Amino acid sequence: MTRPAALGDAASARMLVQDDGKLHDVLEVVELVGTIARVRSPFLFEIGEELSVRIEQAGAVSEAKARVRAHTGPAEERVTELELTARSEPRPMVNG
Repeated sequence: MTRPAALGDAASARMLVQDDGKLHDVLEVVELVGTIARVRSPFLFEIGEELSVRIEQAGAVSEAKARVRAHTGPAEERVTELELTARSEPRPMVNG
């Protein structure tokens, strides 16, 4: 089975989980539209679980809370739907 095509700016978006002051690259963004993100992860988060995330997109970075809304698809191609809230204003990314 093939993966769904990335929509919106998902191809250029990166989402990292923030935990104990560390960033974890465990989410692959499939789709990011408005306040809904569809991601793949080797981890199966619980429905209702809230994650702190950092979103890097189009040269800007912001933070948000992501609540797990659903899991779809077969186990080998599971997609997790996240609802983003309390997203900070995007600011330019600084490398270095």
